[in-house]
Amino acid sequence: MSTLMILLALFALLLLRVPVAFALGGLGLALLVSGGFSPLMAPQAVLSTLDGFILLAVPLFLLMSNILLKGGVGKDLFAAVHAWVGHWPGGLAVATILSCAIFAAISGSSVATAATIGTVAIPEMIQRGYERKFVYGLLAAGGTLGILIPPSIPMIVYGFVTEQSVIALFLAGVGPGILLAVFFIMFSMVYARWFGGYTPEPATGWTERKAATLRAAPSMLLAAIVIGAIYTGAATPTEAAAIGFAAALVITTLILRTLTWKGFRDAAFEAMATTVAILLIIAGAKVFGKAITLYRIPQDISMFIGQTIDSPFAFVIVVSIVLLFMGLVFEALSMVLIMTPVLLPAALAMGFDPIWFGVYMVILVECALITPPVGLNLYVIQSVSRASLGDVSRGVLPFLIIMLISVFLLYLLPDIALYIPFKL
Repeated sequence: MSTLMILLALFALLLLRVPVAFALGGLGLALLVSGGFSPLMAPQAVLSTLDGFILLAVPLFLLMSNILLKGGVGKDLFAAVHAWVGHWPGGLAVATILSCAIFAAISGSSVATAATIGTVAIPEMIQRGYERKFVYGLLAAGGTLGILIPPSIPMIVYGFVTEQSVIALFLAGVGPGILLAVFFIMFSMVYARWFGGYTPEPATGWTERKAATLRAAPSMLLAAIVIGAIYTGAATPTEAAAIGFAAALVITTLILRTLTWKGFRDAAFEAMATTVAILLIIAGAKVFGKAITLYRIPQDISMFIGQTIDSPFAFVIVVSIVLLFMGLVFEALSMVLIMTPVLLPAALAMGFDPIWFGVYMVILVECALITPPVGLNLYVIQSVSRASLGDVSRGVLPFLIIMLISVFLLYLLPDIALYIPFKL
């Protein structure tokens, strides 16, 4: 069966609304059987995949982020940041991006970041005169920092699939994550300064700043503990996730006393449902990946790219276009699982570092989170704000352009990602 037919079969299943996990796993099993391979390869691939210790970090980070969400940590975090930067031009927008960046460093979840900060920031910004489409786009794009600034669930999955160091991937995400946050902040300040749409605020007094900062200090300390444990080598990402989960429980139940039993139960069920969905997709993708490897599809695509694309820059352009179009119909994790085995061999043949390529893919996956019709962050902001999907989609356009500019800079200056993990 040709590579084109296999890819068309996969897209056909997805267009028929077959769940991604079952489309990948079912097609992979069919390819194994039709190719004369043992069907027992499928359960063996699933078992070897789900038996990975690193994947334990996924439910633990999800539990941590959901507990923080239900415990109302986002409100305290936003208030603290706003107390320090609220008087800047576009201060509320700046506070929103900084809050997204800080919460991203705690949770590792884009959806949780958008939902947590969006719940607090959207009514505040609209009340102070910010244009609605700008507000929706800012929150949807700011939420994407959750999968770039470590810890990041897609980076954990990429590291698991490619057998690369998750810690190196986390470190590589720091520079691009900060760069993207700075770009968002700069755009927000320029937009507010030149296009108006906001009400200037007086600077907050030192007493109020101190009180707001102390209220948010436990959450910021949690981020420092999780990230510090990973970067210093004191704990693996999985162990750091467990520490973060336990610390989140202590903060929300004993210190802030904002987490109710119902909130904890809802957080646990939501984390469980998301974990099951992620693991099913990983299992299905593993079976599909095993099948296409036996059919030598990654090697064929790598050879085709090598014969038709003669420069790394052209490769980046072509792959970026492919991933952007895939983002129209695939959600983030599916893109990582489907495209990594296909594209990574060609990227390595072009001389790209696998850690750099992982960060590059994650940024483009971020774009998928804010492109209709399946961009999850669009639906999160739509749900929180009760706005139309069209308004949210139009609002993210300038931020999508900023993200593509950051991809270009990452290609020109790969040390933006590689300096911290390999040269610092």
